[in-house]
Amino acid sequence: MTLKQSFCYPCFSSPTTPLAQLFASAAEMGYAATELWSWDESLDLIVSTAKQAGLIVSSITGHDSIEKGLNDAREHDRIESELKCSIDKAAEHGIPGVICFSGNRHPHTTDLEDLVVCAQGLRKIAPYAESKGVNLNLEILNSRIDHPGYQCDRVDWGIALVEMVSSSRVKLLFDIYHVQIMEGDIIRHLDHAMPHIGHIHTAGNPGRRNLDDGEMNYPGICRALIAAGYQGYVGHEFFTKGDDKIEALRQAFELCAVK
Repeated sequence: MTLKQSFCYPCFSSPTTPLAQLFASAAEMGYAATELWSWDESLDLIVSTAKQAGLIVSSITGHDSIEKGLNDAREHDRIESELKCSIDKAAEHGIPGVICFSGNRHPHTTDLEDLVVCAQGLRKIAPYAESKGVNLNLEILNSRIDHPGYQCDRVDWGIALVEMVSSSRVKLLFDIYHVQIMEGDIIRHLDHAMPHIGHIHTAGNPGRRNLDDGEMNYPGICRALIAAGYQGYVGHEFFTKGDDKIEALRQAFELCAVK
């Protein structure tokens, strides 16, 4: 067994490398998918270009925004509407997951109170995701460096939310870079969260750079994912150290192409 590798194409796009060339190069390396963040009318072109190269699009962002998310009941109607649009697009194009965000903590409520509000918001949209066969992947982000105040910054909080919603289509986006900053102990956390993981992101730490640049042993992490039977995508979401983004993409693939 080998992992299905993906890459966030905005991290690797370049004015000198046409999209079709980037996707063709990635497919030749062995990548199975690409992914993006916010989507617009260009999504159809991205999906068709990826398909021509032999890739799928594995993930898109489901709603705005990171800071104003599901932990605010006043945002639920807006988020539900935005998620329905994203779910429809994902179902149309065979995209397995859309990303959701908890939002930032509130000064006058507890993590438990906001957990309940997030669950209420996800329960409203989960049946629609189930009917369309699309996962809602709640992303774990660090609140120390990149996203100050973000609420879903701990693995156990995310697991508690997924279990509270209790839907086959509500999962976690386990971002290894962010979890490393907040809690470390990556392989143990992956094993603990495995039944609830719908998607994985990678990056080196510190600096969100290449996978071989920092404190984490990605071949070891990937062997643990294989041993745990992980079937989803591992999406590389880092900013390259040098100018050769194609080579950085190749190095990431080879580092994680363990068996």
